[in-house]
Amino acid sequence: MRDVVLSKDMLRRLRQIYEELGREYDNVAEQLNFSCAGCPDNCCDSYFLHHTYAEWAYLQLGFQELDPAQQDEVLEKSRDYIRQCRQAESEGERPQSMCPLNKGGLCILYEHRMLVCRTHGVPATMMRPDGRVLRFPGCFRCQEIVGDQDVPSLSVERTPMLRRLALLESELLDNRRHLLPRVKMTIAEMIVKGPPVLPIPHCERNSCV
Repeated sequence: MRDVVLSKDMLRRLRQIYEELGREYDNVAEQLNFSCAGCPDNCCDSYFLHHTYAEWAYLQLGFQELDPAQQDEVLEKSRDYIRQCRQAESEGERPQSMCPLNKGGLCILYEHRMLVCRTHGVPATMMRPDGRVLRFPGCFRCQEIVGDQDVPSLSVERTPMLRRLALLESELLDNRRHLLPRVKMTIAEMIVKGPPVLPIPHCERNSCV
C-alpha cells in the first residue's frame, strides 16, 4: 500500500482547473442573471458520487486542516450520512441527505469542494469518451429562469476540465489507473475512509514477492 500524495505541481494544476471552471460558471450565471442568494433550497443535499483519487486526496488535505473537534463532528455526521443513504437505497429511493460538510447552510471546506459541486446550479454539458454528449439543465431555480429558452451556448462545458483532471489522475496513479480499484464514493465515504491509499495491483504482487 502507498499513500496518494498530490505534488506541489499537481496541486497547482488541480487548483487551476477549479479556478477556470469557476470563471466559466460565473460567466454563465451572470448571463442568465442567476444567483443562489435567497434560494429556499440547498444543493448540498443532492446525492453525488465522485470518481477520482486526486479530488479525494485534495478533500482530505482540507479535512486535515480542521481542528480535532471539527474533524470529530464531521466524522460523526459522515457516518450518519452513510447510514441514511444506505437506508434510502434499501427502500428503493434515491438518497437525499445534507452533506456532512454543510454547517449553517455553508460548506466548511469550500475551497476543497469537488468539481461536481462547483458546476451544480447552472446548465452544463460534457462529452463522454464514447462521444455521447450529456446535458445537465441546472438546478430547479435555474431551470425556472431559463424556461423554454433555447440557450445551448449558455452552459458550462465540463469536457476540457474533465480531460485535464483525467490526465492529472493518470499521472498521480503512475498511469496504472486501469489496474486499481475505481473510485465511486460520496464525500462522506471519502471522509470516513481517510486519505486514499493505493493497493499493489494483483498482477504485480507475485513480482514483488
